[in-house]
Amino acid sequence: MVTKIRVLIVDDHPLFRQGIRWSLEAMPDMQVVGEAENGQEAIKLSDRNTPDVVLIDVNLPGLNGLEVARVIKRHHPSVGIIVLSVNEDDEQLFQAIKVGAAAYSSKDVHPDELMDTIRKVATGTYLINDHVLSKPHVATRILSQFRELAATEDEATALLFAPLTSREIEILDCIARGLSNKQIANDLNISSQTVKNHITSILKKLQVDDRTRAVMYAIKQGWIRMGAHHDTHNSRR
Repeated sequence: MVTKIRVLIVDDHPLFRQGIRWSLEAMPDMQVVGEAENGQEAIKLSDRNTPDVVLIDVNLPGLNGLEVARVIKRHHPSVGIIVLSVNEDDEQLFQAIKVGAAAYSSKDVHPDELMDTIRKVATGTYLINDHVLSKPHVATRILSQFRELAATEDEATALLFAPLTSREIEILDCIARGLSNKQIANDLNISSQTVKNHITSILKKLQVDDRTRAVMYAIKQGWIRMGAHHDTHNSRR
């Protein structure tokens, strides 16, 4: 028996919701577990129906789609969020990353492409990475903002770093700056094997498969920070 992907549709336009429902119901591996026309209803349905993937229109009445996505991810960290927008926008992409969305797409996406996106997001893939990598200025802005936030680290912020050691965070930040294992080893005066061991530990703790996903996860959580030692390294470049 096929395990179906449970999908919640959140959009304030009934015709759009119906169109997506028809497309989903035609797929043997998908099941619509609810429809919501506003943010409050979406949050209630996500709590009640435990979807695997939530499709959210960015422009909802009242709570906008990004705010709704933030709440749903806080309540259900494993759910995959796909943010849909009439017009793709760098600012919306930036905010979608911050709230933990796994994908960001235009609403005029072809149904087959949307189905493929849902399947990938349901497996834990972060397709939003591709968007970021194609827009270096967005990636730079993300890193810059989180580093500034971390510079004013307080007790609450420190708790965010709990899963990783300070050395692991330092190595993750080096990876985010595009350094190879050898460059990281030289920068931190440790062996390449030690760097590899730390990266293995990071991937295991964050439950991700590769360096890029680890960096994107850390960016979304605000773990990547700039300390005095980073400033010193940067001053040498």
